[in-house]
Amino acid sequence: MHPLFVLYVADQARSREFYKKILALEPTLDVPGMTEFDLGGCTMGLMPEQGIAKILGKSVPDPATGGGVPRCELYLTVAAPQAYCDRALAAGARLVSPLCQRGWGDHVVYLADPDGHIVAFARKA
Repeated sequence: MHPLFVLYVADQARSREFYKKILALEPTLDVPGMTEFDLGGCTMGLMPEQGIAKILGKSVPDPATGGGVPRCELYLTVAAPQAYCDRALAAGARLVSPLCQRGWGDHVVYLADPDGHIVAFARKA
């Protein structure tokens, strides 16, 4: 099993460029309707909100109505969380909570991507 999770985004191109910059990775797939990044053991996809809205239909709320509302968290363990944070801020992220040691021991910084998804860069205690 290889996990794939998908973030619904307002603008696929904007999100692709944002994640390329903050992750320092090139997409493994980049076609209209889906961009994917290999995160080492799992894949992150970026899908336009209007595309998934067509697939899901009216049985759930339109993902576009949740713009800016934190709907998930991408928690990435890295060697230098502040360096990733600085790169994310330069790419347009919004700082949510600065780097500090959290109650579970990790040093973590929390940011919001252009769609409001939370991105955390952490160093294990």
